[in-house]
Amino acid sequence: MPLLSSSRARRIFGGWSANVMQLLLALTQQIVLIPLFLKYWSSDTLSAWLTIFAAGSLVLAADAGLHAWSLNRFLAFKSKSGCDRRSSRYYGAIFQLFVCFTLLLAIVVLGICALVTPSRLLGFPAEADFDIAFVIMVLGSVVMLPSNLPSALYRARGLYGRIVRVQAVGTAIGQIGQIVGVVATGSLLVVVLAFVAGQIATAIFILFVDVRRQFPFLGHLRRRTSRISWRWTVGQFVGAFPFSVMNFAEVGLAYLSVLLIGIFVSDRIAIAQWGLTRTIANLLRGLCYQMTLPLAAELGHDHAIGARDSLQRLYARGSTILVLFASGTTAGLLAFWPDFFAIWTHGAIPTNAMLTITLLLGTCIAAPAILALSYANYSNRGSLLLWTKSTQLVIFLVMSFLLIPRLGPLGAAIALIASDLIAQSGILSFVILSETLRHPLRYVLLLAVMMVTIVASGAALGVVIRDVAPGTGLLHFAIECAVWLLAVALIASPLAHRPLRVRLIAALPG
Repeated sequence: MPLLSSSRARRIFGGWSANVMQLLLALTQQIVLIPLFLKYWSSDTLSAWLTIFAAGSLVLAADAGLHAWSLNRFLAFKSKSGCDRRSSRYYGAIFQLFVCFTLLLAIVVLGICALVTPSRLLGFPAEADFDIAFVIMVLGSVVMLPSNLPSALYRARGLYGRIVRVQAVGTAIGQIGQIVGVVATGSLLVVVLAFVAGQIATAIFILFVDVRRQFPFLGHLRRRTSRISWRWTVGQFVGAFPFSVMNFAEVGLAYLSVLLIGIFVSDRIAIAQWGLTRTIANLLRGLCYQMTLPLAAELGHDHAIGARDSLQRLYARGSTILVLFASGTTAGLLAFWPDFFAIWTHGAIPTNAMLTITLLLGTCIAAPAILALSYANYSNRGSLLLWTKSTQLVIFLVMSFLLIPRLGPLGAAIALIASDLIAQSGILSFVILSETLRHPLRYVLLLAVMMVTIVASGAALGVVIRDVAPGTGLLHFAIECAVWLLAVALIASPLAHRPLRVRLIAALPG
């Protein structure tokens, strides 16, 4: 039996190939640009940039759940007659709601920033242009929110690879602008402007050009759009509310922790340590989440049409691939993080080993639950998402206020990981697995054994290679990474044998 049908395989692997581009750009934004920034900025300015970037990313989760709600509506239309007509009418109506909500949120942001000075609240009173850069970043993120609507339509119609590629182009443009800006001026404000300009240009292209090319049935919206009623509007926000809580808990907590540390911790070095280490852990989590999006769209389709056997097979196989990726990546990061961090920061910021281990291992353990979250998001499990994500928010906030003043960044890491494991892995994932798989306990045990084996053996192999690899600095790091990757490829090479791979897939206890 093939792993996937040919059409489904093309959609999923097309999405993953687009995610590779997004991965490279994420690595550039969050890793490659950091040493460049440190060349022209002090550690205080870098901390200010990380805080501003976190605030902008936090706003992207503030669309009131309308993105996920509209995605589920578009998926529901696929199983009904007149799918294009229904989708077109709904798109026109919900777009008006997106625009009104964006305008309201922009007014609220301006009002808050007029009453509260961001630089004083977040601990950067001496940083020039912090306030204006902060406002530009936050408002830019607010303006981008309507582009979540066409993104939902792309994903519901199997074009997730297309939307990721378009967004990646905008990110690349913004990164080129950041490089030119920091080299030419060294200004934090110029870097923020370059980042925001690339994002807004992409949103405009998607909203007014590309979506109408990909979906011609939207071409008559201007003539057919009617005024939306208050009753309908309230219904949309009520349906979207669980997804709003999910968005904030999933995307917002990591960035909210940066802001909380800025409030409770006065040590600029500790803030920089947290921002950089959390960036790597958040990147790992983000990559795992991106891997699940093509899978979740297919799972959502199977759920909508009642294809239970197909759903079970795809879920079991998809989560296995996710665990293999997360475990292997975590093993390499644990082994080579000290060398990488020293090169990354030019030795200007010391590493925090306990913080690194806590964040990376916690992120790896929580990785299998990311597929459960994505599937719940694409199968309209509003009540389940509301319950589990509300629990996660409460746990995080309580533990943060208790631990951050005492332990600093380590307290934030413990609060993040504990809330994630208790709520998402312990509650949401348990419910999804029980409803989806025939043998959920056996499958969880298999994934746990795989994870422990890969992380422990991969990290141990990396430590040995790091001790014997020749050279110093960047040369030493490049050699040890190359040798480790070669060794891992040799160990995994039996999986290239198709009969063995088919037997292993068939043995998965779905």
